[in-house]
Amino acid sequence: MPSEAATHVHIIDDDAAMRESLVFLLRTAQIVAKAFPSAPAFLASLPDPRLSCVITDVRMPEMGGLDLLRRLRDMKIDVPVIVITGHGDVPLAVEAMKFGAIDFLEKPFDDDVLLASVRAALEQQQGEAKRHAERADIEGRITALSNRERDVLGGLVAGRANKRIAYDLGISPRTVEIYRANLMDKMRAGSLSDLVRMALIAGILGQE
Repeated sequence: MPSEAATHVHIIDDDAAMRESLVFLLRTAQIVAKAFPSAPAFLASLPDPRLSCVITDVRMPEMGGLDLLRRLRDMKIDVPVIVITGHGDVPLAVEAMKFGAIDFLEKPFDDDVLLASVRAALEQQQGEAKRHAERADIEGRITALSNRERDVLGGLVAGRANKRIAYDLGISPRTVEIYRANLMDKMRAGSLSDLVRMALIAGILGQE
């Protein structure tokens, strides 16, 4: 179960009864929830560092769920969105998924189905946050490498042997071994495969 600090679900619906019902349901499941009567009201609250998931009705005055998804995409806000739809709005909900919604629930929906969808969204968001943090940490380690150590790293990620790297860089194989040992230490890599994994996460690809 995600921790409360990492869990903040934003509910957007112009139906007050629906908002209150969803907030009560989520809080009963120990999930922190905030409700907004419209998409503009929600957008006015951003950025919110606790934003973990959005539940939005697909049809609302001022701005519908599809327009909200477009706005979030334009703002480069990567958050899982669950769309709530009426029976006649299913085609619109499917269109919303093309714009990034991770799920749509047709009214009336079962409480357990909604909770399962929210938990899946929160787990996805936590996974994304963890990957971003890992990449930032790895990029920090790479920044500490010297230019030559980065050259050797690029050769290793390209799958080259020490002798080939030495030839490409115009240095001795022994010197390559020294640079390799240094960068392994700076990157805190326990093995070559660990080093390659980190380099790939950071987007470093060896030159052909």
